Amino acid sequence: MMTTQRKILAPVANVETQAYWDAADAGKLLVKKCQSCGEPHFYPRALCPFCFGETEWQETNGEGEIYSFSVMRRAETPYAIAFVKLDAGPTMMSNIVDCDFDGIAIGQRVRVVFQPSNGGHKVPMFTPV
Repeated sequence: MMTTQRKILAPVANVETQAYWDAADAGKLLVKKCQSCGEPHFYPRALCPFCFGETEWQETNGEGEIYSFSVMRRAETPYAIAFVKLDAGPTMMSNIVDCDFDGIAIGQRVRVVFQPSNGGHKVPMFTPV
């Protein structure tokens, strides 16, 4: 079963996430990296969740692998959601798109694609490589 487009609610940017959403609109996936301990992390925040140090933006290659996933087949428009372990280090939750849901597998390589939301920023999602 191939995925179909479903409506994505527009994300609400705030002072800590505006750069993230602006980069997504430009086709770039950013994560935060701690200036003290060097740990990358996702979801963007001003302070490192590991040591509470200050953070800076780091552009990723937008690639990773599926750590875990679930296919929601009973939704109005079926969709797949997954935890993706980025090559850059952190794991993020996102949708898997533009593929056959029956072909999704743990450990499968994926790359970021940016899907439009309803009247807002583009949203990073992943598709199999």
